Amino acid sequence: MIAEFKNGEVALRPSTNPAWNGGAAAASGAGADSHLPGEPTSLPGRRRLARKAKSAVKAYAISALLVAAALICTILMRGIFPYPFLYLFFVAVMVSAWIGGAGTGFFAAFLSTLGVAYYVFPPFDTFWMSAADTTSFAAFVVCVLVASWVSSAKKETEEALTEARDQLEYRVGARTAELRKSNEELRRSIEDHRKAQQALMKTQAELAHLSRVFTMGELTTSIAHEVNQPLTAVVTQGHACVEWLSADPPVLAEARESAKRIIQDGTRAGRILGHIRSLVKKEAPAREPLNMNDVVHELAVFLRGEAQNQRTSLQLDLADELPRVRGDRVQLQQVVLNLIMNGMEAMRGMATGKEIWIRTRRDEAGAIRIVVEDCGIGLSAEIADKIFQPFFTTKEQGIGMGLSISRTIVESHAGHLWATPSAPRGAIFQFTIPVES
Repeated sequence: MIAEFKNGEVALRPSTNPAWNGGAAAASGAGADSHLPGEPTSLPGRRRLARKAKSAVKAYAISALLVAAALICTILMRGIFPYPFLYLFFVAVMVSAWIGGAGTGFFAAFLSTLGVAYYVFPPFDTFWMSAADTTSFAAFVVCVLVASWVSSAKKETEEALTEARDQLEYRVGARTAELRKSNEELRRSIEDHRKAQQALMKTQAELAHLSRVFTMGELTTSIAHEVNQPLTAVVTQGHACVEWLSADPPVLAEARESAKRIIQDGTRAGRILGHIRSLVKKEAPAREPLNMNDVVHELAVFLRGEAQNQRTSLQLDLADELPRVRGDRVQLQQVVLNLIMNGMEAMRGMATGKEIWIRTRRDEAGAIRIVVEDCGIGLSAEIADKIFQPFFTTKEQGIGMGLSISRTIVESHAGHLWATPSAPRGAIFQFTIPVES
């Protein structure tokens, strides 16, 4: 196995040239380090060749020693057995083939054949033998060659299996490292996507707040009118209460009634200011059960002064017994407020007949539908496809974010906002909020 360093990690790569296999190593080394005649061999190549040659010589030397040991033991046991004892030569040949490969095994078989022919089969110390011994000798030669081949084949098979296992472990390790790296990259990508989504939601909330502030700036006159009415009533009722108390005798019943009216008008002014503060306050959305009729009623009262200034009639057509929806009151009020203000802007150039209808219905799917219809300049098919895009506006002083923010708010409530032309003129903006949202 060879250690590799890649991407800061250590991987073991199987060696393609096992050094301990003398015959195979020499063969593969010769192919790996072959060079053209006349080219000088590099120093690492010469060292590699020297190591392989040394390993081959060592294997052949061990083979010769094993055969010699088998021969000596056989000669010593020659007087014990009435027939030649040849099993030790099989052991020597098989071990030699296991250590050095096929070449070393056949070398050991050759040495064993010479030793057996000369020292084991009678007459001794000569290569001459009888016909019966010749048959036995031939069988021995065949068996020793087969033993050498079987041992070397077994060794090669085991080496191939070891190499295949090492290759598999290396590939599994490399693939595991790649998968681990891919998982880390995917995790980082998911984390970056989550952060980008959070940043987008934060930006949308900032734009929604900015849109509300701009809308409140446009409604300055209406706000002043709405707040001035209860404050004027408080002052008038206060003077009346003082007059009733200054009478002789004091008219306590009328003074008490004036005081009640003062409390009512003061409470009304407080509600108006609280509503204004809630529209411009920057806070996290809060979902709660809402009656959309109440949302529309509050805005109709709030926009009454602005409608009078623009000589526009706000008409309400609200369905009875609407089920509640779960949503953010301020956000849904902002949607309705944007649609009403857009309707007033569309009718700004008209002298008479300016009306805005606000309707609430429950559609066939069970959702609550809010419809805002004006009789202004209307919508063309081209504009109807673009008005919900960010920064697209038909107003001279508009920033093109009101309808885009409104659609985002509606979709965050699992609803849908769209616009269609109205006959004979004007436009219809409507959105739905599911009851279970």
